[in-house]
Amino acid sequence: MISDDVGVVAIGRNEGERLIGCLASVKSNTDNIVYVDSGSTDGSIARARQTGVYVVTLDSTKPFSAARARNEGFAALKLLKPDIRFVQFIDGDCIMVQDWLNKALTFLKQRTDVGIACGRRREQYPTASIYNQLCDFEWDTPLGEASACGGDALVRVEAFETVGGFRSQLMAGEEPELCVRLRNLGWKVWRLDAEMTRHDAAMKRFAQWWVRSVRAGYGCAEVSRLHKASPLRIGARELASVVCWAGIMPLTIGIGALIHPAVLWATLIYILQICRIAFLLGPTSFKSWKFAPLIVLAKFAEFQGVTKYYYRQWRGQSGRLIEYK
Repeated sequence: MISDDVGVVAIGRNEGERLIGCLASVKSNTDNIVYVDSGSTDGSIARARQTGVYVVTLDSTKPFSAARARNEGFAALKLLKPDIRFVQFIDGDCIMVQDWLNKALTFLKQRTDVGIACGRRREQYPTASIYNQLCDFEWDTPLGEASACGGDALVRVEAFETVGGFRSQLMAGEEPELCVRLRNLGWKVWRLDAEMTRHDAAMKRFAQWWVRSVRAGYGCAEVSRLHKASPLRIGARELASVVCWAGIMPLTIGIGALIHPAVLWATLIYILQICRIAFLLGPTSFKSWKFAPLIVLAKFAEFQGVTKYYYRQWRGQSGRLIEYK
């Protein structure tokens, strides 16, 4: 059992057996575990209680979000253990690697300037679909000081409380948004050369991958707007790329084609972009040529998410959970 100054907050919604595996993977490290449920209807709440963890059920009259779930889980953990110094956040569809928490704790205790430590999240079933493979590829980010973390990360309580935790209203992109506020105050985010979690994306259909990409675009737009005046300009470059490739360029080609059909040849730029990405990933790898078309196509799904966000803003509507499974 690891030191008593660390706890775990797991969040989930209709994760079924994945949740039970998640909770079992953390129980050997600490008894300070809070599970937060966002309106599950599959018996997750009862089964989580049977494992002996403390369960928080979110009020369904307020919009669900991962950010809200993590904040309420953190608050519950602090009530249970007021002297807690570190909190491991983990999604309910992930299994924690057994030696991760010890490695991450050792690092954070040595590096008091680091507010968040994360490691390598891997897809548990990468061969199940190309979409699972792409997830695994996306999570393989550079080691060392990072600009952001994902949903699984070990957080220093002092740093987390200083910035007031996650923004509960965010439907996506809450982790990089938290990280930019931490970095603005001088805290560092660090990715360790260590295995952290195994994730079950459970994406076997194109429609699931598309919705996940829509959510990414939605989060990018919201976070970029929140921090448009920040010198770090989080999400600005990604948003510009989405608008250019999936908004401005198709519109320009479409208008141009009305003037002269030869303008339609400009659509070949997307083929060139696919080839460019494949060469950057490694032209001799079959995976590169599988991933590149999806990376380009994702721009259009993300653009849908961007327009969804701004439409809701225009209508004065609050965000709603975007689920892909």
